[in-house]
Amino acid sequence: MRIDQQPAYVLHARAYRESSLLLECFTRDHGRVGLVARGVRKEKSRMPRALLQAFVPLLLSWSGAGELATLIGADADGAPVALAGEASLCGLYVNELVLRMTVRHDAHADLFAAYGETLRRLAGAESAAWTLRRFERDLLEYLGYGANLAVDALSGEAIESGEEYGYRHEVGTVRWNSAADGARVKGSALLALAADERPQDEELGGLRRWMRGVISGHVIGGELHAWKLLDASPLRRRG
Repeated sequence: MRIDQQPAYVLHARAYRESSLLLECFTRDHGRVGLVARGVRKEKSRMPRALLQAFVPLLLSWSGAGELATLIGADADGAPVALAGEASLCGLYVNELVLRMTVRHDAHADLFAAYGETLRRLAGAESAAWTLRRFERDLLEYLGYGANLAVDALSGEAIESGEEYGYRHEVGTVRWNSAADGARVKGSALLALAADERPQDEELGGLRRWMRGVISGHVIGGELHAWKLLDASPLRRRG
């Protein structure tokens, strides 16, 4: 099987043998794919290694089937998304989310579009914390794990802005009563997330903790490496 000029981003790359790279890439029409980029670490490689890094929109071509195919072409599909400092850390978190929560060869064109838009938002002037919450919401929804942001799963009643809510993986969003319900978040923050309207600044921290609880139930091992890095960054104090 040969695939030509597929829109894609590199999620992760690591050295392979003496001169190659193993790539995990997120593509528009083929989902996450594993590729071997043979010889790209050689000084005179015909394929520019500089292209094969995070946050660069690409057009990739590969051949082969199974878990690992062979990369046979890589072209830029626009300028690299310029992420630096805190924005770069957020971008790496987004990459780890996609890497750890998707399976290979499961296409999600809507998620691919949301991923690209998230990188552009991180490169702009929008709130990094709010940008991450929006992507987490969309990721869960597109993968079939979407949390109900409007209704209490136990009572069937509409979520109230002045109440506090938790999340139980076997049930869903519930009114918070104890630590068994996970992290607490104001109903107003959930309703804002559902409406794609940024919550109050003081509610973003609760929303971060609540979303992390939701996500942890769908990640093998329950922990992401980027969470520790984000917790140590100034971003945590801003939500």
